[in-house]
Amino acid sequence: MNDAGLPHGSDLRDWIADHLDPVGDHACEGGPRSSDGDLDGWSGMPVDQLTAAAVLIGLIERDHGLSVLLTRRSDTLRNHTGQVALPGGRQDPGEKPWQTALREAHEEVGLEPHFVSPVGLSTPYQTGSGYLITPVVGFVRPGFTLTPNPGEVADIFETPFSWLMEPANYQQQERQLPSGETRRFWATTHDDRYIWGATAGILRALRERLYGAALG
Repeated sequence: MNDAGLPHGSDLRDWIADHLDPVGDHACEGGPRSSDGDLDGWSGMPVDQLTAAAVLIGLIERDHGLSVLLTRRSDTLRNHTGQVALPGGRQDPGEKPWQTALREAHEEVGLEPHFVSPVGLSTPYQTGSGYLITPVVGFVRPGFTLTPNPGEVADIFETPFSWLMEPANYQQQERQLPSGETRRFWATTHDDRYIWGATAGILRALRERLYGAALG
């Protein structure tokens, strides 16, 4: 998979938007979901028991092609310490997912909202910790300046969109939970950045939305 096979400019935005749900939607209660348990046959929890959240899949428009904005979570956080993540967090009451994603990206890495053009929503993702995450896909115009919030983010980096959309770059891995249960998950490594769990699952679900092929 490489950017050479994709449309360019406004045609690329339109092509991606055509494969996503409208920006103004909320996570659909009856629609398809991905989850932390997809590889284990876990059906997940009822929607009314989940906490709504959103993340930004920021597609940065570079001369060499698209890249995706990612962070490494602070080592001082209580949960998911040091893991690679997409900017995002819990939805505030009354917020749409795109509003949450832009607010959280601004709070976490200082990305000014006017640099981002949201184009659609990808498949909601349910975590084992009880969150239903709506991925908001947005094109990010170059020229921004980023500053990590030291309480939440240890590092900010970009990974090529083409790499993240290539199924062959992912491997199934597993680890034991504190409960003793073994959980399988997808993972990929690029430039020594280990991307796994919910972040890898969200990106793979986006690939399936865009290209239509079930991922094995």
